[in-house]
Amino acid sequence: MSTFSAKPADVKHEWFVIDATDKVLGRVASEVALRLRGKHKAIYTPHVDTGDFIVVINAAQLRVTGAKPLDKVYYRHSGYPGGITATNFRDMQAKHPGRALEKAVKGMLPKGPLGYAMIKKLKVYGGAEHPHTAQQPKVLEIAALSSGVAK
Repeated sequence: MSTFSAKPADVKHEWFVIDATDKVLGRVASEVALRLRGKHKAIYTPHVDTGDFIVVINAAQLRVTGAKPLDKVYYRHSGYPGGITATNFRDMQAKHPGRALEKAVKGMLPKGPLGYAMIKKLKVYGGAEHPHTAQQPKVLEIAALSSGVAK
C-alpha cells in the first residue's frame, strides 16, 4: 500500500465565514492559516492546495492584548533611500481594517507559488457585509479563548 497523495482535481474547496468581533488577532490568524493550507483535512498533501476559502467579517473589531495597539509596529518601504514608514496596530485598523489580519496570516503561510495561491482564498471585510453569499459559506466558530486580560 502506498502513501495517499491528493490530486488537485480531487480536492473540494469549501467556503467558510468567520465573525472576528472581539476576537484576538493571533488566534484568528492561526486558525485561518490552518484552514487555508488544508491541514484540518485528512487528505492534506503539502504540495497540493487542499485549503478552503475563508471570508472574515467584522475585521475592524479585531483586538490585540496588552499594550500592543500602540506597541505593535508595521513597517513598509517605498524602495527609495529613507523611504521607510511605520504605523502601529491602532492606526492601521482605523485606516485599513483587516490589513493587520492579512499580514498576520500571510506570515503564517508558505512563501512561494503555493502560498501565494493560498492567500488569494482569504477574503477580509471590515464590516458585517460581504459579497460571497452566492457561495453559501458555512459559519465557522472560533472559540473566544480568554487571554487573561480584560478588554
